[in-house]
Amino acid sequence: MHKGKRNSIADVPGVKVGHITLDEKINDEESVCTGVTAILPHAGNWFEQKTPAASFVLNGFGKTAGLIQVDELGVIESPIMLTNTFSVAAVLQGTMDYMLAENPAIGDSTSSLNVVVGECNDSYLNSMRRMAVEPLHAAEAIRTASADFAQGAVGAGKGMICYGVKGGIGSSSRTVEYGDEQFTAGAFVLTNFGRKEEIAIANWLPEDAPEQRPDGSVIIVIATDAPLDSRQLKRLAKRAAIGLGRTGTHVHNGSGDIIIAFSTAYTIPHQQQSPFSDLRVLRDDHDVMASLFQGVIESTEEAVYQSLFHAETTAGRMGRVVEKGLFE
Repeated sequence: MHKGKRNSIADVPGVKVGHITLDEKINDEESVCTGVTAILPHAGNWFEQKTPAASFVLNGFGKTAGLIQVDELGVIESPIMLTNTFSVAAVLQGTMDYMLAENPAIGDSTSSLNVVVGECNDSYLNSMRRMAVEPLHAAEAIRTASADFAQGAVGAGKGMICYGVKGGIGSSSRTVEYGDEQFTAGAFVLTNFGRKEEIAIANWLPEDAPEQRPDGSVIIVIATDAPLDSRQLKRLAKRAAIGLGRTGTHVHNGSGDIIIAFSTAYTIPHQQQSPFSDLRVLRDDHDVMASLFQGVIESTEEAVYQSLFHAETTAGRMGRVVEKGLFE
């Protein structure tokens, strides 16, 4: 099993990521240290061409939007948006504004829109009560999305902490080959979890690494171009939890550990004349599925470490500073 060309979720064709980072010292007590991240599932119209998807909640101490409908209908019809806990509403609004402008029929001649937003609590470094993220930041993250995106302390990851050191955005990918066909599984993480003594790899943390406050959370997004339906994608999402566990986390009571998985192999039209769907999907008992499980586990584990590797020492509110981990 090999890493993809970019070793990121963007190795899945069509997937792009955009960040808006907000970093401003207000005064000695308050700082804005946060942002927005957008994960675009394909290059087309997300509402008109929906993507098969599923979610898995490992621990539900989180404030997400849209996951109930994702699990009910098995599709996503918006970018997957990430931000801090108190900015879910603003990001939902900004994404809604963007998509309503692109789709005049939504809420008029056709159905409503389900926007997916995930969050982690960055209040140790970010003055979260200021709610500095505005709807326009969400729209800008979508507009500026690219296959070549930054990792570490950027976008939604700007104020996040992982295993007592600076965390944030991380990504990785694996390729699976079968005959003449090749499939990619890519993982994308927003890391804000874990205590310093839990990390599985030794000597990555400075001796004075502070404990994270509060317990924290992680959002994991899995993308693949393998032809899977929503039930199979939930199986993939569950395997991401194993990759997460390999890094050492105990999944604490106050941690929101939420996984979203989608496939770009086909799209589901918003409207069609036929009452039937004719989908070609992998068999559950084929070796390719087992390899995809392995790819998700490996890429999720590495994505967590990538979020630490790319992060930078960051100063935030109350004079707090979170150091980058130690890397040779």
